[in-house]
Amino acid sequence: MGKEKETFNISKKDNFSEWYTEIIQKAELADIRYNVKGFIVFQPWSVLSMEKMFYYMELALRKKGHLPYFFPTVIPEENFKKESSHIKGFAPEVFWLENIKGEGKLALRPTSETAFYQMFSLWIRSYKDLPFKTYQRANVFRYETKATRPFLRSREFHWIEAHCAHATEEDAMKQVREDMETTKEVLHDIYGLPFIFFQRPEWDKFAGAKNTFAADVLNPDGKVVQQPSTHLLEYQFAKAFNVKFKDKDEKEKYVHITCYGPAISRIFASVISVHGDDKGLRFPWKIAPIQVIIVPFSQDKNVTKKIEEIKGGLEKSGIYVSIDNSDKRSGEKFYYWEMKGVPLRIEIGEKEIKSKELTIYRRDTDKKEKIKEKDLLKYVEKTSKDIDKNLTKQADKLFENNIISAKTKAEIKKVIDSGKIARCMFCSITKSGEKCAEVIEKETCAQVRGKKLEDEKASGNCPICGKKATEVVYIARSY
Repeated sequence: MGKEKETFNISKKDNFSEWYTEIIQKAELADIRYNVKGFIVFQPWSVLSMEKMFYYMELALRKKGHLPYFFPTVIPEENFKKESSHIKGFAPEVFWLENIKGEGKLALRPTSETAFYQMFSLWIRSYKDLPFKTYQRANVFRYETKATRPFLRSREFHWIEAHCAHATEEDAMKQVREDMETTKEVLHDIYGLPFIFFQRPEWDKFAGAKNTFAADVLNPDGKVVQQPSTHLLEYQFAKAFNVKFKDKDEKEKYVHITCYGPAISRIFASVISVHGDDKGLRFPWKIAPIQVIIVPFSQDKNVTKKIEEIKGGLEKSGIYVSIDNSDKRSGEKFYYWEMKGVPLRIEIGEKEIKSKELTIYRRDTDKKEKIKEKDLLKYVEKTSKDIDKNLTKQADKLFENNIISAKTKAEIKKVIDSGKIARCMFCSITKSGEKCAEVIEKETCAQVRGKKLEDEKASGNCPICGKKATEVVYIARSY
């Protein structure tokens, strides 16, 4: 059982930053007191949830043909130097290990392209080997110089990275779209997080990518968080690492490479932010650390026996259950587990034993109801699905009415200052539009996030330079 904590009651709407900081501490999600800046200790309540999040993401990848690998944490400097744009993009963020006897300079991986493709060149020989679909679950390290924040921005984060080699660019783009489908299936349908997938502007691509596509999740404070991104890499990666295959015509060709990176620890930040309320956390059923908490109203042996019986029955059905046998008062227990975000609470005392009815509290609706004890399993089976549907529906509303069209620079600023996303015509997301994006960022502290993948017809002129618009873009503040 957790230690006794004071009641959590902070307005998420009025002070999201304080709410986020406090819930991490009160719900014991992470301890920031580790004595290295930007590194935190993940505590059991976050780890238990993230383990489930990893499970569903890895399951989705394996179903689509990806196989798991464990790669070394260190990458030789010579690997980074093989692809110039990649090393240029990541060099400022790399933790280097130096003065290691008998070894050259080694990097703690900030990402693993240069490790995977070194091995791809040894493993891939024929078109029959393609597509070659891999992934690993790993920690990566980046020397983040901005202010760090638990789960959202830190110097070590926990993620999955998938790397795939393909025979043609067309096949590679099919993989990019499959990655987007995976994001929808897991991020939205299981974690309950709505997002918009954007093609990033040319000036905001992953280092070494031909094109970058990324999912933005909207936080309650009006800022977006970049979540899974997928990249069609430049041909130079395959050439730099000599990743070739013999095609059906017996000619040697370079592969086309894609990579995909769902950062589970960062996605967890969105789970906290999007689903939580003024009482604390609210977990979707499938990723809740504990799905049912049982609170006894009596230590009577008959009550204790009944509770163990109910717990055993639920566990046989694959449900994660715990009993709060602490000496806290019932009200304190209620507040504590509500703050921790447990989806269902069962209250049992002598009265419930006699009536053969159970009082059940739903965290998502903040309401109690009575059910017959014999109907418990059927109730949990149905209600668990209802909880996830309800949380997802509530989260989806974050995007409703939060995307506002803007025609002028003043309108863009007004939309951004109101904590919403601005949709506007724009000259171009190629390099030629970068100066207009810089004007927007300077005057609104917001960024051009990119364009939707679905074709949106542009009309009129760019509100910054006045040139004919070729794209419809979305602008938002971000972390």
